[in-house]
Amino acid sequence: MRVSVVDAGSNTVRLVIADVEGGVPLPVHTVKWKLRLSEHVDADGTISEEAVERLVKAVAAAGATARQWHAAGPLAFATTVVRNAPNRDEILQQVAAGTGIRMCTMPGETEAELTFLAARRWLGWKAGPLALLDIGGGSLEVAFGRGRMPDFAASLPLGANRLTREHLALQDPPGPGELKELRRRVRHELRDVASRIRWERPRTAAVTSRTFQQLARLCGAAPGRHGPFVARELACEDLREAARTLAALPVAERAQLPGISAPRAAQSLAGAVVGHTALKLMGLHRAVVCPWAIREGVLLRYIEDGADWWTDATDTDATAAPAPPATTLRIATPSA
Repeated sequence: MRVSVVDAGSNTVRLVIADVEGGVPLPVHTVKWKLRLSEHVDADGTISEEAVERLVKAVAAAGATARQWHAAGPLAFATTVVRNAPNRDEILQQVAAGTGIRMCTMPGETEAELTFLAARRWLGWKAGPLALLDIGGGSLEVAFGRGRMPDFAASLPLGANRLTREHLALQDPPGPGELKELRRRVRHELRDVASRIRWERPRTAAVTSRTFQQLARLCGAAPGRHGPFVARELACEDLREAARTLAALPVAERAQLPGISAPRAAQSLAGAVVGHTALKLMGLHRAVVCPWAIREGVLLRYIEDGADWWTDATDTDATAAPAPPATTLRIATPSA
């Protein structure tokens, strides 16, 4: 069976088409559309009409591509930038009306749960008690668990893009005062969650997301072209040095460093600060870089809990009007 997933994030809309026979999502085709939604929001988080129109076109193209590949779905969701937008309901209604695809939003804790499931399945039971960190554009997801799904999950407003806009937009490179304020903000937001992770004493820490992957490459990990099965780790001390290096360079020069792409160069410093601070406060000396994240988590829930899981969770009705009300996905965590 072939299934597709569409993920609308702060920077891109991504389509993953995967064969799901045998209980494992095996990707057969991926496409992404660079929309940079986070750069088209008002001061209150409202996404501009022009950006919404481009989002509708991207989701429509994703649906057409999925049909060309004979894939069911797509299972479509949007992350922080849409979830927190005051005009979220209107955005999701326009997507539904313009594409016939119901896109939902998820609570940040649900995103953390799904990403944890993906990391658990990738790393296996030998990972033992597992801590998971995922830096997105708008939020940082953290989870911990001993079984299939986490015992604890949280979402914090520490996304790399968000922090760059709020703390590092005045100078290039940023001044000492900006960096000091950023670090203070990150420590404050992480305090309680870090204490919980430190108390749980995880055996393994895993990090996911494009931000962590690029930082790992900067710190010496194998490049992506070597494939997903190459072991990659990220050390807390290496992240500290990476943050120092990035802080000393303007954005244009950061993009010349190993692993740092031009579109993410501006937010790479905030990502490094969040990553280093999180690992340090949680008492984690190093973390495994996991290639699976939320999209694979959605596919795994679909595989393991059946197609009705998505239908029930998103309240999808195939006979509904073209512009249905917005949906927020809430998933009950099953026992391991």
